[in-house]
Amino acid sequence: MTLTELRYIAMLAREKHFGRAAEKCHVSQPTLSVALKKFEQRYGVVLFERSSAEVRLTMLGEQMAIQAERVLEEAGRLKELVEQGKDPLLGPLRLGVIYTIAPYLLPRLIPALHARAPRMPLFLHENFTVNLSAQLRRGELDVIVVALPFGEAGIVSRVVYEEPFCMVLPNGHPLTRQALIDPDQVAAENLLLLGNGNCFRDQVVQACPKLSAAGGTDGALEGSSLETVRYMVASGAGLSVVPVSAAAAWPHDELLEFREFRDPVPVRKVVIAWRASFPRPQAIDVLRAAILDAPPPGVLAG
Repeated sequence: MTLTELRYIAMLAREKHFGRAAEKCHVSQPTLSVALKKFEQRYGVVLFERSSAEVRLTMLGEQMAIQAERVLEEAGRLKELVEQGKDPLLGPLRLGVIYTIAPYLLPRLIPALHARAPRMPLFLHENFTVNLSAQLRRGELDVIVVALPFGEAGIVSRVVYEEPFCMVLPNGHPLTRQALIDPDQVAAENLLLLGNGNCFRDQVVQACPKLSAAGGTDGALEGSSLETVRYMVASGAGLSVVPVSAAAAWPHDELLEFREFRDPVPVRKVVIAWRASFPRPQAIDVLRAAILDAPPPGVLAG
């Protein structure tokens, strides 16, 4: 059986008229009629009941027409895959982003990427670094956005920006009288952190050396997300350390105040990472360029 024969069967089943079916297939009516008759004779079956008034499908003809539609649909999908192989910016890109980056990067990234690659939609997934890394290795994701330290065999990574940290405090907190905060001062305060398993928690602890001392985080309250931490700080439950992109997203909250750190300012390096064998490196290049076009506010793109 050929795809052409299956296309004739499917079209005649839809139109139930040889003339209209031949026109849709861009062939003459005799060509269509002869081809289907030869098909039936070759396999010793009858797919269509022919009369001067109408064309009807036999029971087998109905089953064949349904299957022919499925085969043609899958054949079309194969053609799409081939076209995507020719154009690396055609077809979806599966992107994973950690929780503390996604809400602040994606609103700026999506329009920037669409301008560069309008036929490359993003299939998005948020998760922790360890889970995104596993999904990347298994081929469930094409590329991920995470923070250093990050390293996996067979995975390539490239820095896209550096992001400073800042303090978020409840309005009127004594530390708001300072223009700059020393990281060592954080350990003496009622600190709010993200829960265990979140890489940003570890980065905050590393940025504030006194928190790394034994028991340094034992009394810290925990939030499940930066947004939850924000509301806990606003309620007066304590203070926290957040990336500047999050602080920039909360500019009109009258219950919060923000302060920068003294030099050296704690920062995190954000990278995109992908499998070395990924067959669409041009898509990675365009993704990186789009991030550099519109990085989150307050970061140092590079």
